[in-house]
Amino acid sequence: MRMSPSDDHPTPRPEVLRYTAFATDPAGGNPAGVVLDAAGLGDADMLAVAAELGYSESAFLTPGPADLAAEGRAFTVRYFSPQAEVPFCGHATVATAVALAERDGPGDFVFATRAGTVPVSVAKSGGTLRATLTSVEPHVEEAAAADLDEALAALGWRADELDPGLPPRIAFAGARHLVLAAATRARLADLSYDFDRLKALMLRLDLVTVQLVWRDPESTSGTVFHARDPFPVGGVVEDPATGAAAAAFGAYARELGLVPAAAELTIHQGVDMGRPGVLTVTLREGDARVRVTGAGVRIPE
Repeated sequence: MRMSPSDDHPTPRPEVLRYTAFATDPAGGNPAGVVLDAAGLGDADMLAVAAELGYSESAFLTPGPADLAAEGRAFTVRYFSPQAEVPFCGHATVATAVALAERDGPGDFVFATRAGTVPVSVAKSGGTLRATLTSVEPHVEEAAAADLDEALAALGWRADELDPGLPPRIAFAGARHLVLAAATRARLADLSYDFDRLKALMLRLDLVTVQLVWRDPESTSGTVFHARDPFPVGGVVEDPATGAAAAAFGAYARELGLVPAAAELTIHQGVDMGRPGVLTVTLREGDARVRVTGAGVRIPE
């Protein structure tokens, strides 16, 4: 495949790296494409690369704005699903930071995204690189009753299958996600939904995923959750590990008083897809922004 901004001046295909995020096994977590040098690529070029890869998102880097250079190694990052650009993607951010750390060494990076500025730090422990992103300022809002009814209908869920202790909300920490909590693990495990119907609702509400969660009752701290994320707006049935949704969920949990102001949440995702991953969400008292940490590893060619 050759990228062709114009017929007269074709440019070679850029190097496309493949990493998985939120897992140490390439067969787990959420795979992402990473293009560390996307200079010269237009929107159509980036979308074509993302579509060819078929991952839920791919990240494309160019030099960061001058005003961020003082904050660390700065890059402008854009994220594309196989069908559209998204404002922010957590797992592709983790994958990109790990790829940069392998090339340039661990430490601090700053990503200028369409959602805002996202600092990312990478540390190595026991041979594993782990990246921590700091979200943009989050917020949580009510979900309209009619929209909730439509979401449940598209999912094939009944209202009495929801956990009353975790009420539906729309949460944002770089992208918008509808949070719905299942009352049982069996309800979460049985995911078969109307793709087109849910996609239409999500486009109307400007949602990136639906964050389906279940709180593990065996967790004495109440901070262990399982999640699944339908992603029809990106042309993907389900996202295996969703960092942006994890950040939004952290803001949701704090806003509703489900966890202390300072807390660490563990989210297991991808289990039902056979791609298990672990996302760590950290809340700090007095700091509204949410931190999401995960391992990353390159996928062999």
